[in-house]
Amino acid sequence: MFATLSDRLNATFKNLRGKGRLSEADIDATAREIRIALLEADVALPVVKEFVAAVKERARGEEVSGALNPAQQIVKIVNDELVTILGGETRRLRYAKTGPTVIMLAGLQGAGKTTLAAKLALWLKDQGKSPLLVACDLQRPNAVNQLQVNGGRVGVPVFAPEPGNGVGDPVQVARSAVEEASRKLHDVVIVDTAGRLGVDSEMMAQAASIRDAVNPDEVLFVVDAMIGQDALSTAQAFLDGVGYDGVVLTKLDGDARGGAALSIRQVTGRPVMFASSGEKMTDFDVFHPDRMASRILDMGDVMTLIEQAEKAFDQEQSLKAAQKLSGQGGEFTLDDFLEQMQQVRKLGSMSKILQMLPGMGQIRDQLENFDDREIDRIEAIIRSMTPAERANPKIIDGSRRARIAKGCGRQVSDVNSLVDRFFEARKMMMAMAKGGGMPGMPGIPGMPGAGGGGGKRVSAKQKQKAKGKGKQRRSGNPAKAAQEAAAAKEKAAQSGGNPFGIGEDIDYEKAAENLQLPKDFSKFLS
Repeated sequence: MFATLSDRLNATFKNLRGKGRLSEADIDATAREIRIALLEADVALPVVKEFVAAVKERARGEEVSGALNPAQQIVKIVNDELVTILGGETRRLRYAKTGPTVIMLAGLQGAGKTTLAAKLALWLKDQGKSPLLVACDLQRPNAVNQLQVNGGRVGVPVFAPEPGNGVGDPVQVARSAVEEASRKLHDVVIVDTAGRLGVDSEMMAQAASIRDAVNPDEVLFVVDAMIGQDALSTAQAFLDGVGYDGVVLTKLDGDARGGAALSIRQVTGRPVMFASSGEKMTDFDVFHPDRMASRILDMGDVMTLIEQAEKAFDQEQSLKAAQKLSGQGGEFTLDDFLEQMQQVRKLGSMSKILQMLPGMGQIRDQLENFDDREIDRIEAIIRSMTPAERANPKIIDGSRRARIAKGCGRQVSDVNSLVDRFFEARKMMMAMAKGGGMPGMPGIPGMPGAGGGGGKRVSAKQKQKAKGKGKQRRSGNPAKAAQEAAAAKEKAAQSGGNPFGIGEDIDYEKAAENLQLPKDFSKFLS
């Protein structure tokens, strides 16, 4: 969603690199480019003016003029101001001290309230809560049925006494739902209300009546992040007519310009609390302003990636794989490789995962064209191998590769490529696990194997060569070797003898007999 804005900002910062000092003209040019980038991203004009003014004021201050790298300091200022307009700190849900916590969802029809209600219920369930979904959208056809289906998918009960489709009183349903939750010990009630295709007085009156009937602890305004500037007028109308405590952004995975997400907090004064970024029920999480700002500036979102990995990965399997890579638990096999790939798949699409890493915006086109079915093809090749071949890929010769290719419906070249890449990846991961760094890269100071060669292994031949370096070579011709020895002996005699015996014939047995050791030193040699 923020791809265009991210590209424009990064292009602006690139022009500042290499400058030891920023002039007034540089600051004005940068501010102008940032203004254009934000306006093209459909950010509200008042927000753009305030943002650019804050950036210019700080850029002219001492923090940039005294910085060793002014360009990086400008990036930091823009990052700080982005965090500010996105809400500053992360806003968490408020829970009721007694009785069930009531959360009411409001918004226009088509914003994704019903799907989001189920996503929120699943998120609360993962937090250890016992939620209850309430079907108060009795106007839209099949809205009640949709909530029941979604509730079944996430394993959360749905309170739906009325069939909907224009039949029933939503205010009474909401009131009865709170009583039902208290009776069945549900600690969170999520009320899905009706929406309209436009803001009207009837809709506002119904939402206000439901709010007065259940007295919710949190009223969340659900807004489609793809509708642009109209989201701001809708948000303001709901704030005046119903009132709400926080905003939930849906469809953040769309290709719209995303200006609403950057503007809504500043215009309404209400924080963005949650964000939905996909069709899966798990594509939902707390909105972190600092992490979103990092994504926009192509600095990645490693913290979210770590949190998702902790939820999806099996810790025991990961520990076993790490031990094998460090040489403590056997050899890392294709079975282990397949297990790790299956765990990565639980995180979602590979392109989404890679986009959370810093600097991935520079290869965005390649990431978007990544085919997730490639992982299925790799799995098919591995599963076409025998257990012995997966345990020891070195035994996979030409005939075995041909058989594996036939078994999985792929080409022999695909099997060759997988086996070769596996050996290379295993070698690299083992070097990193042992602290030697990546092959061909400098090692990490203070880690084993972190000498001048880094993670690069030195062969026995190279070691022998280094060991013999500096020694004088002796000829293989016996006559010539005798002449060289006599010449060296004569040279040593002329120089007055060598105290270390270099170039002399020494009787080591006689020298050992004459060696006088200190008293009681022999016990250390036993």
